[in-house]
Amino acid sequence: MIRKAVIPAAGLGTRFLPATKSQPKEMLPIIDTPTIQYVVQEAVDSGIEDILIITGRGKRAIEDHFDRNVELEAKLEEKQDELLWNEMRRLSDMANIHYVRQRETNGLGDAIYYAKQHVGNEPFAVLLGDTIMDSVIPVTQQLIDTYEQYQSTVIAVETVPREKVNRYGIVGGDALSETIMKLDSLVEKPSIESAPSNLAIAGRYILSPEIFTAIEQTGKGKGGEIQLTDSFQILLRRENIYAHRIEGERHDIGNKLDFLKTTVKFALKRKEFSAPFLKFLRETLAEYEGK
Repeated sequence: MIRKAVIPAAGLGTRFLPATKSQPKEMLPIIDTPTIQYVVQEAVDSGIEDILIITGRGKRAIEDHFDRNVELEAKLEEKQDELLWNEMRRLSDMANIHYVRQRETNGLGDAIYYAKQHVGNEPFAVLLGDTIMDSVIPVTQQLIDTYEQYQSTVIAVETVPREKVNRYGIVGGDALSETIMKLDSLVEKPSIESAPSNLAIAGRYILSPEIFTAIEQTGKGKGGEIQLTDSFQILLRRENIYAHRIEGERHDIGNKLDFLKTTVKFALKRKEFSAPFLKFLRETLAEYEGK
């Protein structure tokens, strides 16, 4: 039973400056919903209601977002806006959310280590705070199902073009089925020539508590930070690690181009403006093609 989730959200968001100078990148909205709200919702939809968010300096807006705002609720009640009032109340009631600050940005492995006391001696889910999954079955639920079968660490992966493997953590191993692989190697941003496959780590994990011992033994890797992929290499000596090829689409909100693409895709799915927005896109494209 996976009861707890950890959401690392302590990054500086330098690729979105100046927008992220005073607000967390995880609070950048896809239309009207902050990125991290989608992530929390995925955990909740996977049956997890105990969530620890790893934050950092300047991330107070995340805590405020999931907290009560009595004045706002009263104003909405006064205006008899029941729909928005219910949505604001739902935000503060959707899960038991806890927070801890990462004292300095020192890599994903270090961020997850801050969850050691909270999760104790039980497996837990990890969902990166700047990655949105669009799937019929929540990706975290997909990983939970695989964990229940193998009772060992499970990593979400997706297929990426071979020429882009040097941008990701890449896994290699033996395929057990169309979706499951038993791993024998994990490499952080390998060269195209040395990559063991084109399966990239996709920002969702079910981790055994043994990961904390592995992180303790992990030295600083690429970028001078404690890389979770390096910790997995140590963990692999002690237990099996499985990769689960996700069913769904991953949206990395950590870079501007993917943020724009995600906004367009999600806008086209919204009934209230999908038709006029599509009309606008077609007209705009026609204008550019005519120049």
